[in-house]
Amino acid sequence: MSTQIITAEDLQEFKMELLNEFKKLLKERNDQPAKKWLKSYEVRKLLGISPGTLQNLRINGTLPFSKIGGVIFYDYQDIHKMITENKIDNSRMNGLV
Repeated sequence: MSTQIITAEDLQEFKMELLNEFKKLLKERNDQPAKKWLKSYEVRKLLGISPGTLQNLRINGTLPFSKIGGVIFYDYQDIHKMITENKIDNSRMNGLV
């Protein structure tokens, strides 16, 4: 059985690798909401929109939803997708205006 000597530099390298892994995990976690399904009031607060605007997004099919009983739920991923798909690139808009 062989013996390995661990140096201070080895420990420092291990520490940096461990910290980088923690940072990566925290970043991935911060990119996701605490909840997958949001209620209407949460979506309105998140997007800063009125109840009427949210209703219009449902009616015209812009934002998918699920209704259970009288409660409407929205998938966070669908909200993210809607925002991403409707993103406007101002650098391309300057030539159109």
